[in-house]
Order: sequence, then C-alpha cells, then structure tokens
Amino acid sequence: MIEAALALHEAAAPILSQLFVVFLRIGAVMVVLPGLGDRMIPVRVRLVVSFALSAAVAPAVDLAGDVTAGLIATETIIGLALGSVLRFIALALNMAGMMAAQLTSLAQLFGTVEPSSAMGNILNLAGLALIMASGLPLMVIDLLIRSYEVLPLGFIPDGSDLSRWGLARAAEAFALAFALAAPFALAALIYNAAMGVINRAMPQLMVALVGAPAITWASAVLLFLAAPLMLTVWKAAMIATLGDPIGHIP
Repeated sequence: MIEAALALHEAAAPILSQLFVVFLRIGAVMVVLPGLGDRMIPVRVRLVVSFALSAAVAPAVDLAGDVTAGLIATETIIGLALGSVLRFIALALNMAGMMAAQLTSLAQLFGTVEPSSAMGNILNLAGLALIMASGLPLMVIDLLIRSYEVLPLGFIPDGSDLSRWGLARAAEAFALAFALAAPFALAALIYNAAMGVINRAMPQLMVALVGAPAITWASAVLLFLAAPLMLTVWKAAMIATLGDPIGHIP
C-alpha cells in the first residue's frame, strides 16, 4: 500500500508541478482579463475557469527544473503584463463611451460597480458579449500557449522593455478610444456651434432648454447607428491584440 502511494506520488508530482507553474501565469492573467476575469463573474467561477485553462495549456508547456521563488515571481509578472495589455484594449471601448457621454450630456445615467456612463456600460457589455461569442476562451488558450515561445519559463523581463510595452499599448488604447468617439465629438461640435449662433441671433431664447433634449435624442440615434461599426472596429483591435500581444515596442 505504501509502495503504491509512493509510486502514485512520483507519477503525480511532475504533473502537479507543471500545472502549478502554468497556473501562476494564467491566474495572473485572469486577474485583469476582460470577459472571463471581470468582477461581474463570481470568484469561484473565475477560479474554476483558471484551473480549466491551466489544464488545457499545461500539456503544451515543458517544465525544466525546479519551482523556485524566482520562477513564481517572473511567471506572475508575465501573466499580469499579458492580462493588462488585453485590459487596455477592453477599456478603450468603455473610455469611448465615457467620452461620447461627456460630449453629449448623457453621463452618469446608470452605474455599475464603479461610476461610469450609460454609453460606456452599454458598449462595454455589448463588446464583451461580442468577443465571448467570437471564441474568447479558445483565443486565450492559443495566446497563452504562444506566450511561452516569446516569454519562456524562467525568463526575467527587463523593466525598461515592460514599461515601453505598457506605454505603447496604453497609447494605442487611448487612440482607439478617441477614434471610436469621433462621431460624437463631431456631433457635439456641430451642436455647440449651432447653439452659439442661435444664442447670438436670439439672446432672449434659453437655448439650453431647447438644445438639451435635441442633443440627447441626437446622441441616442447616433449611438444606435454608430454602435455596430464601433463594436466591429473594437473587435478587430481586440483580436489583433490577442494574436500579437507584444506588438511593436518602440
């Protein structure tokens, strides 16, 4: 009986060690991963998903050497970096909604866990549903397997490279957010110019009472018309990031 238990331990120990090392990177990714790692999902569900992803990725990873404190630290840092890159692109959609809401006076109509805008919440939920329906779990598994080719086990990332990588991806996210919110910026510019002309022509008219309902309805119609294109552009950016999270580091 003892010999059988020892044999089972010898056979299972390498597998469990490999699963643990893979879980370090995947668990760190899941902390900030959009969709699967959102706070709307219960912690137990996220933990089960992390174990499932680890079991799917572990056979493709070759664990050479012992598990050390340095390996645990580097794997956690790499996982957080990969997840943060994806989170930047996910936040671009929310930022675009917040910009559009601020420009069109539709901010703070509804809120979720943290203060946000109605447009941001709608676009964020629609984007997450779209990317999940497009096969996000499979794309995440492919990303994690390929990440071991670029960032192998035990690789210590350089701090300057990490900072340039993060800044480049954050800049791309802000640029994407501004591009998605461009139609609302144009509508707000036209609205403010028109209100200025009307105010100069008819000073006695309270243009705010007339303009507020007009910009609210116009922004709602514009959101209805522009949302499909915004989600399509954002989905393409997210899939491109999943396919190449490293990108070009300046």
